[in-house]
Amino acid sequence: MEIEVELEALLGQQGAVENKMLSLQRMGPNLQLIEGDAQQLSGMITFTCNLAENVSSKVRQLDLAKSRLYQAIQRADDILDLKFCMDGVQSALKNEEYEQAAAHIHRYLCLDKSVIELSRQGKEGSMIDANLQHLQEAEKQLKVLVGEKFDAATKAGDLPQVERFFKIFPLLGLHEEGISKFSAYLCQQIAKKAEENLNLALGSESSERRATLLFADTLTLLFEGIARIVETHQPILETYYGPGRLYMLIKHLQSECDRQMEKVVDKFIQQRDYQRKFQRVQSCIMRSSSSEKIEPRDLDPILAEVTLMSARTELYLRFIKRRITSDFEVGDSMASEEIKQEHQQNLDKLLKHCLLSRSMQELIGYYITMEEYYMRESVNKAVAMDTCERGQLISSMVDDVFYIVKKCIGRALSSSSIDCLCAMINLSTTMMESDFREVLCNKLRMGFPATTLQDIQRGVTSAVSIVHSSLQQGKFDTKGIESNDEAKMSFLVSLNNVEVCSENIMTLKKNLEVYTL
Repeated sequence: MEIEVELEALLGQQGAVENKMLSLQRMGPNLQLIEGDAQQLSGMITFTCNLAENVSSKVRQLDLAKSRLYQAIQRADDILDLKFCMDGVQSALKNEEYEQAAAHIHRYLCLDKSVIELSRQGKEGSMIDANLQHLQEAEKQLKVLVGEKFDAATKAGDLPQVERFFKIFPLLGLHEEGISKFSAYLCQQIAKKAEENLNLALGSESSERRATLLFADTLTLLFEGIARIVETHQPILETYYGPGRLYMLIKHLQSECDRQMEKVVDKFIQQRDYQRKFQRVQSCIMRSSSSEKIEPRDLDPILAEVTLMSARTELYLRFIKRRITSDFEVGDSMASEEIKQEHQQNLDKLLKHCLLSRSMQELIGYYITMEEYYMRESVNKAVAMDTCERGQLISSMVDDVFYIVKKCIGRALSSSSIDCLCAMINLSTTMMESDFREVLCNKLRMGFPATTLQDIQRGVTSAVSIVHSSLQQGKFDTKGIESNDEAKMSFLVSLNNVEVCSENIMTLKKNLEVYTL
């Protein structure tokens, strides 16, 4: 039964199978056409591949021939250039046209040495050897001549001729020698002008308007002269020597700057008696002897001059740093990170370890001690001379003390030295939190002489606590208060002093934040 069922099912599918067979028979011719087209397409692709291979092979051969042709042309041009350079340099030397002669030597130095070597192996090898020998002799002769002419122009002080031969050195591959010689000439000019300025300063009258700033002005003239030289000759250096070489020039100039600065500073220390005054200040601080103390106002001019010298030095060093950094950025645009870091380290070393920086640091070190002495002694005087006129809400010492503190910090700020400013801020803070705080606290501790003292006890304690939180311990004496009215007034004025001092401290802080941003 199962077999019969399966047979009947197969017989039932006969029609569908026959229809499929008929459709396949109708597709036969189309498949034959597709096969023919595919074979034709394959043939075309094969032909195209062969053709492309042949064409690319011809192109490669053409490129090879072209490159060899260019090499031959280059070889011929180099041989012609060699002959042209030899004839040109001899003619230029004969006519003393040193720029033209240097240009021919520069062209010879730029020729491809491998091409010249191949040319020497050819039929014209002997002629090329002769040309090379003449050019090498001319190169040596021109280098000697340029050096001698430059030295003669330097000796004569002929700036146009100095600049003329300075521009020739790089054409001969003598970049470092050219910069070194030119720097030596510029250093002579700097030394000559600096000596004139120093002698003029030493010979000036003490009654002149800027007599107290003579050495700061002399130092400023030195810096301005060097800055003017850099601004004038940097374009020439970049044009003829290329970017990245300004550091070498300024390094030589800075050495001369150090020498001339040392002379100015030595005269400053000698004329202003700077070292001895510092030693006296140190002695006064250690001994606290009133008989040997220096009058603070005697230190005022010298402190102002030192800060001005420091400010001009910082301005000059920032100028040098800015110029060299921008020159390195152009010259090191394609350099590796190692080269860039090396250049930056060289710049930092030049600025931080030069004699100029070290000398200013030493002067500022002395200045900080003397400024601290000036501030403390002036504050002592202000407290000792403290008065309160009838009707005034605060005593005179508040304005006087904060004027002195503001003056000392402002003077340190004007030095443009971060270390100096931080030191003076710390010293001022210490003085205010110790000595001046104790003065205010002592007046408050004397209390309010009322019958109901207990009623205001809490207020006094609170006031003392406020002072205690903002100021430190000191050494000033206070005078007794004889009458109740005077005691009341003194106490109230002391409270007002504390409040105004607190306001002044906040104002001083805000002003410093504005100036240092």
